[in-house]
Amino acid sequence: MTIGRPGKQRDILWMAVAALLMTPANARASQSQEDADRLAAAQNSGQVAQREALETARVAKRATASAVTHAIDRATTQFIASLEASVTSRVADRVASRIEERVEQKIDQDQESREREQEARERAEEKREREQEARERAQEKIERLQELYDDGREDLDDDRYDRAAEKFQQLADMNGPQTDAALYWKAYAENRLGKRDTALATIADMKRRFPQSRWQKDATALEIEVKQSTGQAVKPADQSDEELKMLAIQGLMSSDPERTLPLLEKVINGSGSPKEKSKALFVLAQSGSAQAREILGRIARGQTNSDLQRKAVEYLGLFGGSEARKTLAEVYASSSDASVKHAILRSYMIGGDHERLFAAAKSEKDESLRREAIRQLGLVHGTSELEQLYKAESSTDLRREILQAFFLAGDSGRLVKAAQGEKDADLRRAAIRNLGLIHSEDSGKALQEIYAKETDHALKAEVLNAYFLQGNAKALVAIARNEKDPELKKTAVSKLSLMHSKEGNDYLMELLQK
Repeated sequence: MTIGRPGKQRDILWMAVAALLMTPANARASQSQEDADRLAAAQNSGQVAQREALETARVAKRATASAVTHAIDRATTQFIASLEASVTSRVADRVASRIEERVEQKIDQDQESREREQEARERAEEKREREQEARERAQEKIERLQELYDDGREDLDDDRYDRAAEKFQQLADMNGPQTDAALYWKAYAENRLGKRDTALATIADMKRRFPQSRWQKDATALEIEVKQSTGQAVKPADQSDEELKMLAIQGLMSSDPERTLPLLEKVINGSGSPKEKSKALFVLAQSGSAQAREILGRIARGQTNSDLQRKAVEYLGLFGGSEARKTLAEVYASSSDASVKHAILRSYMIGGDHERLFAAAKSEKDESLRREAIRQLGLVHGTSELEQLYKAESSTDLRREILQAFFLAGDSGRLVKAAQGEKDADLRRAAIRNLGLIHSEDSGKALQEIYAKETDHALKAEVLNAYFLQGNAKALVAIARNEKDPELKKTAVSKLSLMHSKEGNDYLMELLQK
């Protein structure tokens, strides 16, 4: 069935109705049947048209609804897409903002971390400096005490007993590690001055305060001598008897050692002067006999006072062989006296014992002893051992000590290597300074290369100081002529003004004439 356009069908229907109304009644009557038929047909036709129109409307409605639906779907899709884009954009902006915030936070955290690390390094450096200063002060105190003790012993050797008594009293008042020895020698000096009661009081004080001291035996022998004396002052001239005794003992040593060795032991264990005991120990060490080495070994192990022990250690290093060094190693392992251990390390140096010095430098817990071992390795030219120590050592202070030992060994090559390649600026300065202490053409050339390549102002100034230590006026003049940095140029000229060399003075005159 063909469905027409509903608007056109309605127009036709209404035109038929209008025509009928305009027709006369007679005509209308005659044609009523015909018209009725036509009307019925028209009605039928109109109904069909209406149905077709209704169907068409329905189809149009459905089409419209479909179009609307499609339009809504498209709009919805576009809206959703637009919304998604908007949301995505906002999310992206928010994410970007958060990332930026996190990056800024990370930068701030990194900066804070670097600042904290820098502060920690500065605090650690300050702590190291304070500890180093404390060690230096302690070492200075030990050195002052030892110097005062040595001065007092020297006064005793020169029969200046009044001065010796004053110095040992001062040392005792300082309450240092040599206090017991100082009291003994003070009593000894007082006895030589004829002050018997004062000497006995000093001995009693020493015994009371230091009941475990190794000077107890010496103090007892001195006390017996003082009590047996007549109370008359002993004049310095009377001491010639001691020298005569030692000459007699030394003369008998080569011909009759069996009789002489007990006499030497008696002198060593008696109340004689430091000079007399030292000479007796020296004669004993020169003997070379098995019995003499045994006596010397007992003294080195600490069976007498610490002064004689250190002397015995020294003489074992001078006159002993492999057996003596073995004895020294045993004493080193068993002793808790740092001064004795220092003396043993020096004896290792005298005997050229690289192995034991290297072992002490590696494993000794006492830092002062490690430093001593390192220095002695330098003196025996143990450069390969020092290089191993330098590579393995983490302490800046000890690495600086090793650089000093390279100087003692005269090894400019390893100092140059440290001056050019060491990352620690303080160690580089130490290497440059030690190069300045080596007066050689090679060290001068090395300093020239370092100065030419160096960019650190402080290190360049250290090179100038090294040239000054070398007395290298020629190098300083060359730098003063060509240096563009006014401060470095001024430093070079200042060094030249102190050297009083012809080349330096000529350059200074040249400056004045400009």
